[in-house]
Amino acid sequence: MAGASFFDRMVSQLRSTSKYYTGYPKDLGPSRIIPFTSERQFVQLLHEGRPVVVAFTIKCTYTQHLDKVLEEAAATFYPHIKFVRVECPKYPGFCLTRQKTEYPFLEVFYNPEQAANPGKIVDPSITKYSAKVLPFNYDQSVYGFREYFKKYGFKYSEAN
Repeated sequence: MAGASFFDRMVSQLRSTSKYYTGYPKDLGPSRIIPFTSERQFVQLLHEGRPVVVAFTIKCTYTQHLDKVLEEAAATFYPHIKFVRVECPKYPGFCLTRQKTEYPFLEVFYNPEQAANPGKIVDPSITKYSAKVLPFNYDQSVYGFREYFKKYGFKYSEAN
């Protein structure tokens, strides 16, 4: 630390002594955001019976900000609520079914009965499923997610 500037030493001291430091970068550990790979993987997440927050994104500056918010929210609400990020240029079929024109946007998929009733299997390769889709129109922050989960009665921690 001998080569560190005065400012770096000051910030380091602040981080180590203040229990109220809220600046970035925070050490959130490994990413808790699940990258979207297929609809089959997404259906498996829905079958767990937990809410799934899905971020439909494209490459833009707002998405970079949203990624930071999602990382913090995913770390805060893990394992009660799952967060999935869909890169719409890679998976246009899944994104177009949502019928939105402005990106990025968030939606919450939830069906508690889905875990108990895995769906009618007509063909082993096809599984029918249903889920409630709620648009996320709150403040895009951990506080906004917490208030949203309270409003809709989602269990987001051991305490509630």
